[in-house]
Amino acid sequence: MFIDEAKIHITSGDGGDGVVAFRREAHVPRGGPSGGNGGKGGDVYLEADTQANTLIAFTHKIHFAAESGKHGAGKNQTGGSGGDLVITVPVGTVAYELESGMLVADLVEPGQRVLVARGGRGGRGNWVFRSPTVQAPRIAENGEPGEARWLRLELKLLADVGIVGIPNAGKSTLLSRISAARPKIADYPFTTLEPNLGTVLIDNRDMVWADIPGLIEGAHDGAGLGLKFLRHIERTRLVVHLLDGMSPDPLADYAVINQELALFNPRLGEKPQIVVVNKMDLTEVQQRWPALAAGLRKQGAVEPLSISAVSGEGVQDLLRRAADTLAELPPPERLEDVQPLAPPTREEDMSFSIEREPDRSWRVSGPRIERIVKMTQWEYYDAVMRFQRILRALGITEALRERGVEAGDTVRIGDKELEWSE
Repeated sequence: MFIDEAKIHITSGDGGDGVVAFRREAHVPRGGPSGGNGGKGGDVYLEADTQANTLIAFTHKIHFAAESGKHGAGKNQTGGSGGDLVITVPVGTVAYELESGMLVADLVEPGQRVLVARGGRGGRGNWVFRSPTVQAPRIAENGEPGEARWLRLELKLLADVGIVGIPNAGKSTLLSRISAARPKIADYPFTTLEPNLGTVLIDNRDMVWADIPGLIEGAHDGAGLGLKFLRHIERTRLVVHLLDGMSPDPLADYAVINQELALFNPRLGEKPQIVVVNKMDLTEVQQRWPALAAGLRKQGAVEPLSISAVSGEGVQDLLRRAADTLAELPPPERLEDVQPLAPPTREEDMSFSIEREPDRSWRVSGPRIERIVKMTQWEYYDAVMRFQRILRALGITEALRERGVEAGDTVRIGDKELEWSE
């Protein structure tokens, strides 16, 4: 089964917790702090793999999580880092962040690897918090939580040549003749329900051809099978536009399909095309060929070809024309506007907001302060005092006073409830 769309949920590993510990050794009566840092959480990557050719694996498993970092230990021992998670996808896969729609990965090369979720950093142990004035700190941090996000995966086939045309034009028959591919073939519309790939060899030159299911008018809006498969043409470098010589109006078919390509993506309408009239083994088509060729030239087709996918007539000329054209074309382009995961930075967003909730409590929101709440080890007095200092440094304490907070009020930050006290 060919699956070219999937949704997956990925979670990078949490950082390991730092610890509070002190040296307890003979002949060291006043051992100093020795709590080690936690290890970094594992990252999540997408990697293009030539062994995969469909997204069917993600119909059985959709949740993926990297390992969390190990906790620190005494004697200033840092916890081990969590193992990274590498999720293999077919070459040609693009990944979008589901919530924002942002394009985060475009995997067009075998072995290409893209970071899609960064593991949390390890929490610091009390050894880090020592100072000349605080020589025995009882404070450590929890590990930073990992990132969690939904991704939408789309597979856009990587083929040199894409065969397009109306249903029953003979696309599958042509692919089966020129390659080892064996697509389903029958004389009724939409026999091909999924794209088929075949490797073609001509004069010691190889190409990958894709048979794209038949397009009809309105395909760009989802009519027939068009919308589902039009994106597979985006990756092809060359389009072979196959016309059914027995169609009531092949010239109209030619115009309609080109219009659908351009409406779906203007760049599709600009791709190089080889226009081919099929079914020349039939007498009626042979008789129509001169008029069809003249009409196609008038519509802009560059020297149309005629073939019979059944008998093989003209097929070798088509393959040579395609190979010669490909030799002059650039490699496949990457999609634009890819937004890779930004590198970590110390310049965090310090902004925050304060809202009054229906139960008369206060809600403080902001990326920096919510992250600190999760990393604070509340069982240690020194850690609570440090959190109070951070509230003042960020201006949250003063902002709450200006809003009218009173002793005994509940203040919520992230998943933590605190009681305001002066």
